[in-house]
Parts: sequence; C-alpha cells; structure tokens
Amino acid sequence: MPAPAWLILALVGGFVAGTVSGERPAALTVAGLIGGLWLDLLRMTIVPLVFALVVTGVARLRSATGQEGGDLGRRLAIVMIGLLFLSAIVTALVAPLLIDLFTIPHDSIVALRTMFPAAVPPVVPGPVEAVRAMIPTNPVASAATGAIVPLVIFALVLGVAVGRIEEERSAALVQALNGLADAMVMVIGWVLRVGALGIGALAFSVGASAGVSVLTILAQYVVASLALSVLLIAIGYGWIRFASGVPLWRFARVAAPAQVIAASTQSSLATLPAMVLGARLLGIGDRDASVALPIAVAVFKITAPSNTLLVALTLAWMGGVTVSPVQIAMAIPLAVLSSLMILGLPGAISVYASAAPTVIALGAPIELLPILAAVDVIPDMARTVANVTYDLIVTATVAPVTPAGFERESDSLA
Repeated sequence: MPAPAWLILALVGGFVAGTVSGERPAALTVAGLIGGLWLDLLRMTIVPLVFALVVTGVARLRSATGQEGGDLGRRLAIVMIGLLFLSAIVTALVAPLLIDLFTIPHDSIVALRTMFPAAVPPVVPGPVEAVRAMIPTNPVASAATGAIVPLVIFALVLGVAVGRIEEERSAALVQALNGLADAMVMVIGWVLRVGALGIGALAFSVGASAGVSVLTILAQYVVASLALSVLLIAIGYGWIRFASGVPLWRFARVAAPAQVIAASTQSSLATLPAMVLGARLLGIGDRDASVALPIAVAVFKITAPSNTLLVALTLAWMGGVTVSPVQIAMAIPLAVLSSLMILGLPGAISVYASAAPTVIALGAPIELLPILAAVDVIPDMARTVANVTYDLIVTATVAPVTPAGFERESDSLA
C-alpha cells in the first residue's frame, strides 16, 4: 500500500478509535507520549533544514536562471517571483474568508485549543521595532529560540554573500550545507517511515478531545485548498490573455493535455513533454521553450506560497491565535522564500519544510501540522494542475509568441 494511503488510514483509524473511546486518561497518556515523541523528532530537524535550504536555494535559483538564456532567464526570474508574491497576497486576502465558511461547534474548538495550545504570542511591535527585530544580532540565539524570520534573513544574506566569494570556497561551503540538508532530509524520511504510528496517535488524541467535528475542519482545509487552486488558475488565464495576447480559448485547449497528465501523476516533471508540445502550439520558439520550461518546472511552484499561508492561517485559527496584518505582511515574503527553498525535496517532506517556518512565525500550533499534511494528498492533484498551468503561463509571458506559429501548428490539435 502506498505511503499516503497508510497515512490516511492511520488518520481515519485514529479519529474513529479516539471518538469511540472518549477521554480515557490512560489511553490519552499513551497516545500523547507516542504522538509527542514523533512530533519532537520531526521538529528537531526544522531549524538546521531551513537554514541549509535557504542558503543553498539562493545559489540554486541563481544558477538555474543565470547559466542559460541570458535576458530570457532574468525575465523569467522576475516574472516567477512576481507571480509567487501574487499567489501569497491573494491567499492572504481570500484564505480568512474560506476558513470562516464552516461552522464548528464551540466546545470542539475549545477542546482542540486546550489540547494543543499555541505559544503565547508576543506583543506586536510598531513598524520600526518590527523591522529592527527582523535583523538577527545573534543568529545562534535566533536558532536556539526558534525565531524563524531573523534566522531566514541571516541565511538569505549569507547565501547571497556565498555567491560572491571565490568559487572554490563557495563550492566548499555550499557542499557542506547540501550535506547538512541531505542529512536532515534523511532523518525526516526515517521519521516519516513511522508516520502512520505518529499520526494515528495524534488523531486518536484529537478524536477523543474534539470528536467528529475535526473531520469538518479537515474538510474545510481540503475545500479551501481546492478553491485557492481553482482561483489561481482563473487568475492565470486572465494573466495570459493580457500579458502575451494568446486567446484564452486557445491557451485552455493547448494546456489541457498537460493538465490531465498533472492531475493523474501529481508530477510537474512528468508533464514536461506535453508542455513542450503545448509551447510549440502556442507559437513559442523551441529554443526559448527548451530554456524556460525546464527552469519553470524545477524552481517555480505557484501554489507553494499559497498552500503555506493557508496551512499557517488554518492552524492559527484552530489554535485561537489572532494574526495581525503586520504578521501577515511578514508571512507573505517568508512563504515565498519557503516555496523556493524546498526545491527538489520529496513531496511529503516538502510539506513540512515549507509550512513550518511560516507556522512558527505566526505562533500557530505546529503540533497539528501532520494532521493537515495527512490529507494533503487530496488537494495536491489540483495544486499540481495549477503549477503546470503556470509553467506554460510564465513561458508564454517571457518568450516571444508568434501568432502565425500557433495558427500554423494548431491543426495538430484538431
């Protein structure tokens, strides 16, 4: 049985067992111990993994857009980063509305928030203090206290600096950090091998405390994630019409084969041949498509910052954490950066690596992140479709589109 199926089975089984058994102290103690140990093993990797991924990710992105394509690569980087920020901003505006669509019994929410209390949020500083607090005077202390935003900024600055020093020294440092990241990924892989046990224990505790209402919360997250993916696709269709002049109906027709493959495989890489054909049918030159599309597939996931923010805001709501506009404003660039630093990570691991920094920055209870991650396989299909759609969109935005080209080639679509 595939690993995602085991996680969903453990999630459902834990909920059912917890709901049926009720709040039995002995059972809750055992489940809390197992789930807590599993979570602690997962959390101990967050700080070193985030630090290593940010530093090496800056170098990877720079290399991917700088080695080939010249001006095309630079335009591609600008458009991709701009669209990632657009994705995060749209989610910051829409996600709170989607979260409020469902009505959860008050007693269930209180039980859930009592079981997994969020950290006491600090007093929100003024704009000047907030900016100063983002600069870590002691990066080691920031890492020790779990201050993610200052740590990420330090790692970002370090990554830029590493790219400026001698290539031999730069390669040595990047290689060491790549080794650290690979080791943390391996540790997370070990932890996830027993993920069914940890998630089952957490689900048992949640089911015993909050009952079947938790299923409504999970359904709410799935519906919100699907809705955001559909919204981003709709925005992308509007973007392609005005940014490249490609008729909307033609783009939808050309993108459909890649979208179907994306939904069935949940892999952007598997759709690359279909996207190359689609780019040709849109009138994009083979040389431009051969540069832009592989880069887009490798480093651009339009739904990554969106899903990161949705997860963080959902967990904040579940934990009763009030998120201020200043915190959301700080979370937007953090979510964008997270979407770049998880490049190349396996799907299950990338969910934790991308969401954890933003969840911690908002003061939301990270203990419930595995519960949301267990059902993430469902909306991941829609997110992959959106990602593939935007790979074609950014390619058509930065590369010249020849109307005569797609008029001539469109006969093969018939």
